[in-house]
Amino acid sequence: MSARARTFTQLTLAGALFTLAVAAPPASAGQGHAVPLRIATYNIHAGAGSDGVFDLDRQAAALRALDADVIGLQEVDVHWGARSQGLDTAGELARRLGMRVSFAPIYSLDPAAAGEPRREYGVAVLSRFPVRSAVNHEITRLSTQDENPVPAPAPGFGEVTLKVRGVPVQVFVTHLDYRADPAVREAQVADTRRIMARERNRLPDARQFLLGDFNAEPSAPELAPLWKELRDAGAGTPHTYPAEAPVKRIDYVAVGEGVRVHDVAVPEEPTASDHRPVVAEVSLARRTPGRE
Repeated sequence: MSARARTFTQLTLAGALFTLAVAAPPASAGQGHAVPLRIATYNIHAGAGSDGVFDLDRQAAALRALDADVIGLQEVDVHWGARSQGLDTAGELARRLGMRVSFAPIYSLDPAAAGEPRREYGVAVLSRFPVRSAVNHEITRLSTQDENPVPAPAPGFGEVTLKVRGVPVQVFVTHLDYRADPAVREAQVADTRRIMARERNRLPDARQFLLGDFNAEPSAPELAPLWKELRDAGAGTPHTYPAEAPVKRIDYVAVGEGVRVHDVAVPEEPTASDHRPVVAEVSLARRTPGRE
């Protein structure tokens, strides 16, 4: 927080107090002070609402209402086709919100006609902070584009590295398998933990977040390994799916070490997508406890 100007009535002390006020750094610059962050996740259903109507204006308004610094998006079309009017929905939402964007495709297919952009679908991060680096990791997937798919590594596990008021932050965005059989999700969770551990070792003082549609409820056995390193910020919050009348919670903001959760909400947004968003108020410790 920026230092506020103070009026001093003791004229004999004014000079000394002014000197101290100028010399002292803002509270947020101290190593012992936490940094606030508002972070969210939203499955945007390729731009369509719960009524099946594509309406990017409606989704932009819903995202703007979150007032989040960082937002993880799932089911993002980029020039995919008619259902999203051939638009780059990630870029359009970023432009309308005045945020940076990083897109990580799950599928990147040849265009329908020569000279047109590739047809892509995946996950994205919107950020008010500059993106220092971005990686599209592979995890196990069962493709929806193959007639006879088998589990295999495929991209679409997005990671961006940010610096939030001096604190390095790694944001991961995922969309886990939707099928009733949890086998693919089990493999995806194992891949996720391995990748996040490797990235944590690469940047030890970074604060980690995992955002996404996990397609499983918090008590699902296949998610249990995640909770060894991460904490479900939304524990105890309302359901998120389906948006009109939610019956289960499958959308998550999960936080790692050095992140304190102050508040979390599931806004009552029944129409902009077929999921409801999750938004959390957190603070970031400036360094790992005990680390010099």
